[in-house]
Amino acid sequence: MAEKILMIVANRDFRDAEYEQPKEVFEKAGLLVTTAAKNSGAATGKDGLHINVDLTMDKLNVADYDAILFIGGPGCHDYYNDARAHAIATEAYKSGKILGAICAAPGILVNAGLLQGKKATMFADDGTLAKGGATYTGADVEVDGKIVTATGPKTAKQWAETIIRML
Repeated sequence: MAEKILMIVANRDFRDAEYEQPKEVFEKAGLLVTTAAKNSGAATGKDGLHINVDLTMDKLNVADYDAILFIGGPGCHDYYNDARAHAIATEAYKSGKILGAICAAPGILVNAGLLQGKKATMFADDGTLAKGGATYTGADVEVDGKIVTATGPKTAKQWAETIIRML
């Protein structure tokens, strides 16, 4: 049975490369990828990529997936204070799933209270990680337990490959 990956994007202004590149890597490795967002229908990337949303966040079951990944870009700020996004991340963490966030999306994990005492990285160290009690490492990809963070589009493929190794 193939592992299942859930990629959560904002309905508007997710980072195209941070979605496209990992999805391609996962599918080439034979993993099943589901795309979720707050609203059903389509989602549009910052650079114009149009994708279909398979599942809304209010309907997803964390137990169905092996990894839960939050995609960055300006739109991910919509999830910084979103109770459902925090609940999904918290459930994934507590149930031992791989929990990933790239670019600005680690801020979602910070606000969910999941990075306290953890090493993490993100697009730019603007104090978000420290606010959540995390140590900013500046690494391209950082792994602390089952949490995997990355800096952005240039590291999206490496982030995906790291996640595959962890599975």
